Amino acid sequence: MGMDTETGINSIRPPAVAGRFYPADAQVLRGQVRGFVEGAARGSRVRTEGPGQPGPRAIIGPHAGYVYSGPIAGAAYAAIAQLRGKIDRVILLGPAHTVAMTGMAVPSHGGFATPLGVVPVDSEMVAKAAALPFVRVNDQAHQYEHGLEVHLPFLQETLGFFALLPVVTGDCAADDVATLLATLWCDDQTLVVVSSDLSHYHAYDEAKAMDRATADAIERLEPYAIGSDQACGQRAIQGLLIEAGKRAMKPTTLDLRSSGDTAGSKDRVVGYGAWVM
Repeated sequence: MGMDTETGINSIRPPAVAGRFYPADAQVLRGQVRGFVEGAARGSRVRTEGPGQPGPRAIIGPHAGYVYSGPIAGAAYAAIAQLRGKIDRVILLGPAHTVAMTGMAVPSHGGFATPLGVVPVDSEMVAKAAALPFVRVNDQAHQYEHGLEVHLPFLQETLGFFALLPVVTGDCAADDVATLLATLWCDDQTLVVVSSDLSHYHAYDEAKAMDRATADAIERLEPYAIGSDQACGQRAIQGLLIEAGKRAMKPTTLDLRSSGDTAGSKDRVVGYGAWVM
């Protein structure tokens, strides 16, 4: 697919990895996402709603090709299925894979397209984010970035209509991520989604131990116990944990596996996890 070179609120960022990380055919894609979410819901051990119990406000999930990480992502999205029709905005954060950058990047585009349709970008939230000293409008950071894109079909299928604030995190401080969230995460109609894979290219058992340590740190709200080799979205996760701690939120691990459990060999695996807060 050719890239849209136009910038500004009237331009649409086309999908960069449809047909590679996930199906390009809308019907196939919708069926695959539903399968992952419904499969995870059937096996869920976590009750995320009930009398006197607040609903989910944030999730963390992986961003690999669906054949590898789709079942794990499904666990995160099954946990927020109850929010359909209740979420107006999604703040989606994930690490930069295609450009080297400092700070954080938001786009100028008016929407992000997937085979399931166009997700509108919340221009007011973009403006508020860009007013922070560590955030820049940078379409190049978003142009080929898969880490945010692979979450969009899950969000579309799970939530229905919502507006998006996509944020690519580069070399930035975890406190800056927390400040962005403190500024923009203002009501129960806003959901935060952090995109991150876990350990990369270790042997299966070594990766399993590393990823368990990461899960323990997330559950204990200990952001600085997570090293850069434990999660590619380290800064976004840390920032979320800092802000979640201030809000007395409780993270729960929903799934913790690796490519060795889904579709790859056990020699060199990538770890994946799903959490709900």
